[in-house]
Amino acid sequence: MKRKVAGFVISNTEISNDIFSMWITTDLASDANPGQFVGVFPNRESTLLPRPISICEVNEEKTALRLVYRVVGKGTSELSHMKEGRRIFLLGVLGNGYDLEKGRNKSVLLMAGGIGVPPILELAKRLSGCGGSEEAIAKDITAVIGYRNSDTYLLEELEQYARVYVATEDGSLGTKGNVIDAINANKLNSDIIYACGPMPMLKAIKNLAKEREITAYISLEERMACGVGACLGCVCKTTHKDHHSHVNNARICTDGPVFEAKEVDI
Repeated sequence: MKRKVAGFVISNTEISNDIFSMWITTDLASDANPGQFVGVFPNRESTLLPRPISICEVNEEKTALRLVYRVVGKGTSELSHMKEGRRIFLLGVLGNGYDLEKGRNKSVLLMAGGIGVPPILELAKRLSGCGGSEEAIAKDITAVIGYRNSDTYLLEELEQYARVYVATEDGSLGTKGNVIDAINANKLNSDIIYACGPMPMLKAIKNLAKEREITAYISLEERMACGVGACLGCVCKTTHKDHHSHVNNARICTDGPVFEAKEVDI
């Protein structure tokens, strides 16, 4: 059940240029799954609406969440200045997560780019049997991560749970180009894809999955206002009709953010 709760900042550090990692102690951690997100409330009246931020990690005791976010405006700028011990209000847990069981005993390919990288970390942990899981779910895990340049983040942490390949736009690290270029350059194959990132990347992944006749689950990034499906500000087109509204639309914040790629028209 969605609820607004108070949490407390454990740490808040810059891990890359304008990318911050915040650990928060909160009761929401016990219900959090990879691919879900929380709404984080800034304190200023001018930034009243909660900022949707994907869950990057859950600690082993399930008492704290890690949020990794990019500073892009007033709300996230305020978050970046919060110190240890500061009370912070969260709305959650929001959205649906990745269906881990779909990857059971399969070769899994995780793909991410930009600020879509953080939720892939907890996903890799759970699939590998870490993060509170009793056994590994996936047969093997490969991750292909796209960055602008060699200023990476979460890369070493991902390498603890998956075989990682990198693509950079400027060619300063790994394969020059995007994640699809890295897949082709390294001749990577899989039974299933889980992905999160900017829309052009997700479109390319949808096409890749169709060509290879494999299933892909993608997490759509979109600006959200309410986070609970009331404002209809994050609607995406779908290939099937919603059984309530009878239109080809879905709300990313409640019906997503994770969809099977073939179900959305992107």
